[in-house]
Amino acid sequence: MLENGSPLVEEEQAGESYLAGKHPVLEALKAGRALNKIWLSNQAQRNLVQPILEEAKSRGVVVQFADKKKLDSLVPNMQHQGVVAQAAAVSYAEVDDLLARAKERGEAPFLILLDEVEDPHNLGSILRSVDCTGAHGVIVPKRRSASLTAVVAKTSAGAVEYVPVARVANLAQTIDRLKEEGVWVAGTDASAEQDVYKANLSGPLAIVIGSEGKGISRLIREKCDFLVSLPMFGHVNSLNASVAAGVILYEAVRQRRALQEKAAAPSSATALRGDGHASP
Repeated sequence: MLENGSPLVEEEQAGESYLAGKHPVLEALKAGRALNKIWLSNQAQRNLVQPILEEAKSRGVVVQFADKKKLDSLVPNMQHQGVVAQAAAVSYAEVDDLLARAKERGEAPFLILLDEVEDPHNLGSILRSVDCTGAHGVIVPKRRSASLTAVVAKTSAGAVEYVPVARVANLAQTIDRLKEEGVWVAGTDASAEQDVYKANLSGPLAIVIGSEGKGISRLIREKCDFLVSLPMFGHVNSLNASVAAGVILYEAVRQRRALQEKAAAPSSATALRGDGHASP
């Protein structure tokens, strides 16, 4: 408990965290995450929480019904939808785990590095995009960065259970390490001359996303192999960090798929028969 008696929310405190919302709690159960207890609102519609009740029963997780005030006190200022779970701390991965994940899939490393992105909502949204695009993980610094809290879990809509996040002491040194592993590092910078749609994002790649307002720091910018920008046509000159990450991730996906399809396509010499028609 905190000194004022309010419940702990962030996992860094006493090794616990609270997940709020139907989807994050159900995904945590399905992913096999250790949950100490689940609270359901007395007013929750039975058909909406039934999947949680069934999954919790199969995994031996205690479920308790409580009034709304109890749930509000567990996760202050959060929209819990009548569902709150107490979980053990979210475990951070190692950088080696992310690289091993790519190797196991037989894919070129595809990572996101966050430089001083402190908004937990942005981190949660980025985790969601990383999961949707099949990237291999996220790397964040220990200082001046959002952590894996209940807010992040809620915003990620359950993606936090599937996307490994490595937390490192020194992001610049980590970039050097990735380069040694053959990974190219692309930094996002609004002033970069190279358009992201003209950059080569198809190989081993780590994309650096900076904080809103400041962008990526000078040292990290200098460590990048190249910088890319997103074309802007409106009156504002920047995008929300999570939106920018989503756009760039999907452009990288488009390029990587195009490369795979090209490699899989038969050569013109073998694809055509004598009559000029493609072989079946």
